[in-house]
Amino acid sequence: MSKIEQIITEIEEYIDNCKFQPLSTSKIVVNKDDIDELLAELRLRTPEEIKKYQKIIANKDAIINDAKERSEAMIAEATAHINQLVSEHEIMQKAYAEANSIIDQAQSEAQSILDSATAEANDYRTRAVQYTDDMLANIQSILSTGLQSFGDSTNKLMNDMNDSYNVVVQSRKELSGQDDEPSYEEDNEDVAVDLEQ
Repeated sequence: MSKIEQIITEIEEYIDNCKFQPLSTSKIVVNKDDIDELLAELRLRTPEEIKKYQKIIANKDAIINDAKERSEAMIAEATAHINQLVSEHEIMQKAYAEANSIIDQAQSEAQSILDSATAEANDYRTRAVQYTDDMLANIQSILSTGLQSFGDSTNKLMNDMNDSYNVVVQSRKELSGQDDEPSYEEDNEDVAVDLEQ
């Protein structure tokens, strides 16, 4: 299990262990310091994981270079064999034919090795990119859920405070016999904030 997966598991377990808000079965109460600590650790580990998969992608060049070296060695061996055959005058024609056959075979095998190495390297890269994207998508989902929960909690708090304010204003009106004192919304139109945006 990677460091990112371990931290995500810890965040999920932390969320599962949080208490529900009073009178709610879907909203929870989280400790800001605890969740900040987990998210900070996640931010710290994410670049390390990405570097690990970048290293896997970089191995593509090493695989291709190894394949080139092997193909060059095969061609060098074939060339050496050709030189040996050509040096023998009585079998010169046979040497040319055999040499061409060896070169063709060596080139064919070298191309096959290169093709296989390239396909393997591309597969490593595709899997590394997909894994990294899956991790980032999981992180994005967790952060989105946290932001939604925070927004809902804040909206409820503002609505509760507004209701209390209006009760106080109405009570003062009744005590003084006045009916024209502005409500909290009218008194604070310029500073009202819509937290659902």
